Amino acid sequence: PKGTPAADGESETNFKQDLIDYLTSYQSTTLKEWVTIIKEYDLSETRVFLIGSTPGRYVGKDKNKWGHLKLRKILSEHTSSVASSDTWHLIGQFSSIGSMGADKSKWLCAEFMESLVTLGKQYKSLANHQTAFHLIYPTVDNVRTSLEGYPAGGSLPYSIQTAQKQLWLHSFFHKWLADASGRTRAMPHIKTYMRASPDFQEIAWFLVTSANLSKAAWGALEKNNTQLMIRSYELGVLFVPSAFKSGADVFKVQQTHLLKHASGALSFPVPFDLPPEHYGSKDRPWIWNIPYTSAPDTHGNMWVPS
Repeated sequence: PKGTPAADGESETNFKQDLIDYLTSYQSTTLKEWVTIIKEYDLSETRVFLIGSTPGRYVGKDKNKWGHLKLRKILSEHTSSVASSDTWHLIGQFSSIGSMGADKSKWLCAEFMESLVTLGKQYKSLANHQTAFHLIYPTVDNVRTSLEGYPAGGSLPYSIQTAQKQLWLHSFFHKWLADASGRTRAMPHIKTYMRASPDFQEIAWFLVTSANLSKAAWGALEKNNTQLMIRSYELGVLFVPSAFKSGADVFKVQQTHLLKHASGALSFPVPFDLPPEHYGSKDRPWIWNIPYTSAPDTHGNMWVPS
């Protein structure tokens, strides 16, 4: 009801306050009206965590409030460690890519990976970490043979200027394949991240978000790791088994996308095929600002950006 304190109707995941903090960060009069409305709602049954990013430089306790450090904090506090965690895969799927630096040690397999490999309180140094990192991003042929053909690539803005500076990144790439849901030919604009078991039958957590693979979206540490700098607004929801009070430490990967009732186990519909399929020797990542004229797309057209 009107006049309800903001703390009322809060969930165990702190979703309500996190949403209010995110909207407030825009410093928008229009959004302030929405904040007032949200304060009056009961969100106590919410079972997901909010992972947001908002532009700025953050230190002290605010450093863990946004970006990949917020994800690291929630994974530390609300997931459980698993045996042989090094053998559990990291998967990231996205529709755009920012500058990662000269090699994987600059950000991707350093601070960002350190956040994503977090499972429970047990800290493991990345020095001897063997976790496989699978990055899913459409190939040129994925786009060419898609429902829209080459124009679908207009929503996959990886530029040649960025790509040429990080050819090392392409060894992490896997194709977009979603045969189980019938969506292989539908180019994705979702962004998802997860931790999958060695056999890809279970996941420890799942995040769907607006955050692409970039330091701008997730944040980058500065000043000897005492400060996190973020350039863009992003918002995502994190699913962890503990929030569903089933006693399970993992989600079972749902094998079919038909609606069904799981028998006891928590099941989760991953939006693409597992395990991910690595790029073949002739596959190239889609780059949107170069021409493709060697083969027509599904509508008989070539791609010659202006």
